[in-house]
Amino acid sequence: GDVITTSEFMQIGLIDRIIHNRFYRRHREMIMLSCDLVLVALSYIVAFYIKNNFSYVFPEYYDFWKYALAGILVLAIFAAIFISLKIHRSLWKYISVNEVIRIGISNILATIILVIFSWLGFPDRFAYFLSVEVIAMLISTMLMFTSRACYRLYRRSSLKNGEGKNTVIIGAGDGGTILLREILQNPAYGYRVIGFIDDLKKNKVVMGYKVLGTVDDLNILKDEYDLELAIVAIPSLDKSTLNEIVDKCHDIGLSLEIMNEEMVDSPGKKVNPVAKIRIEDLLGRGEIHLDQSEVSSYITNKVVLVTGAGGSIGSELCRQIIKFRPSRLLMLDINENGLYMLERDFNDMQGHGLIDKNIVIISYVASIRDYKALDHLFKLEKPDIVYHAAAHKHVPLMETRPIEAIKNNVFGTKNVIEACIVNKVKRFIMISTDKAVNPTNVMGASKRMTEMILQSFGDNGVTKMAAVRFGNVLGSNGSVIPIFQRQIEEGGPVTVTDRNIVRYFMTIPEAAQLVLQAGYYADKGEIFVLDMGKPVKIINLAEKMIRLCGLEPYKDIDIVEIGLRRGEKMFEELHLDAETFVKTKNDLIFENQIMKISRADIEKRLQTLEGLLDPAVSNDKIKETLLDLIITD
Repeated sequence: GDVITTSEFMQIGLIDRIIHNRFYRRHREMIMLSCDLVLVALSYIVAFYIKNNFSYVFPEYYDFWKYALAGILVLAIFAAIFISLKIHRSLWKYISVNEVIRIGISNILATIILVIFSWLGFPDRFAYFLSVEVIAMLISTMLMFTSRACYRLYRRSSLKNGEGKNTVIIGAGDGGTILLREILQNPAYGYRVIGFIDDLKKNKVVMGYKVLGTVDDLNILKDEYDLELAIVAIPSLDKSTLNEIVDKCHDIGLSLEIMNEEMVDSPGKKVNPVAKIRIEDLLGRGEIHLDQSEVSSYITNKVVLVTGAGGSIGSELCRQIIKFRPSRLLMLDINENGLYMLERDFNDMQGHGLIDKNIVIISYVASIRDYKALDHLFKLEKPDIVYHAAAHKHVPLMETRPIEAIKNNVFGTKNVIEACIVNKVKRFIMISTDKAVNPTNVMGASKRMTEMILQSFGDNGVTKMAAVRFGNVLGSNGSVIPIFQRQIEEGGPVTVTDRNIVRYFMTIPEAAQLVLQAGYYADKGEIFVLDMGKPVKIINLAEKMIRLCGLEPYKDIDIVEIGLRRGEKMFEELHLDAETFVKTKNDLIFENQIMKISRADIEKRLQTLEGLLDPAVSNDKIKETLLDLIITD
């Protein structure tokens, strides 16, 4: 629970002192049970008083001890019912309709039992006791509910008018009410809610708070109510509308935050209800609707292996795969640190019951360059599905060491494909990139070569194969988002290669989910292209990130052009001119027609590449040859 100092303890009210008392916190459940039983006893006293014509003079035949024993029996029955239904464990500050129903059911059950006892023990006075028990039941239910409601009202009033930021909640639906309830129950968050903003419920009242107006009224409401903060609480809000709200609040100088998604996804979980708006919230596509049955059909109860599991895409693939309950998840990477951290996360999640404890999760440190190691692992574990995410991906680094791109991306991928076929793996899905389309750099050319290798092996009669091609993922290791974030934290400047450069972006979970869906369509070496939405100008991205930090571009944080890096393109493409593509059942996934590339042709090209794996060969020669080798008729 919360820890408070002695001076703070002396300043708070009597009820709060009781709540923070160590004895109360240690024995809270028994105290709550005792309070409810006192209310039950009081309700029976009042019921007898009513039945005796509002007089405390009882009939002469009244046997005190007999009725005292009956009273003890009454309390024992109520106590047993309350404990069995866990009434004493509920938190009064979270009183809701469900709690009222549980209280009502517990009182009805206890009363039914007592009615049976009365009929058996006092047949001559049964009608009298029946009416007493019914009246007492109604009174006790009302008292138990009222006590909790009063406590909740007290908790709400404990947030003083002068405390906290003047706040409006954007969205008066379920998300807004959940957020308001959490804020009212926890004054320490420091929000003083003034009301709601909702385009469809203007002038309505929600939980006692008025819907003050629409988003367009924010500029007027800011001055009228001295607003300091707005919180977006609409989980289903589309990205374009959120962008409009961000721009609106920025224009009028109003701070903006967003409701933590875990408040809705994991009700009851102790999380801060409000989070800063991230650039991913503005650029991401939102929820991806997977065909759960299709993905489950090829993953559930299967042995799944992910190469490059310690990387950004590979680790997210593992997190998404685990939701479909494979029998075993094999995580392979040469990066032992990333692998270790991922395995530890999964172990913690299994320990807390967040994922199925029956899933066997194993990490393997190995290189895809080592065919013997791969073959041994495949024979040992017999994977049904392989997701291939291992690759060198940084364009500038591969320009300086093209030989490493060829060893890892080209021949490493060929090793994985051959190991899959030899060991009869049922399905192989490879991660590709938009940089493989008309590449001007070594990294993109090496990935295009892997696509060609995949298609030459596509019709192998053993393993279904496919590649999934997409653009940049937000927040991946070494991507522009964390680089910009670090530069902003350091006070700038933020560096962009060119003011006009554009890129496609997708969040890591979006990409991973669509890879799983595309994997269902895999057959004979298809290349699936993900719908990346509209390309984003990097300069606009930098400006928006600076504003999200509460700063002004070019004033608080400068943005500087540094020029295109070697091999970098002004814009990326998602398909070759010679490729034709059609939409799949999923509107966000397109399938490129398989290009005819023979195994013999690929082997000849690979032999040429193999001849370049010599330190004496210049980088320019390697790059020139690689770019020539990926040209197809």
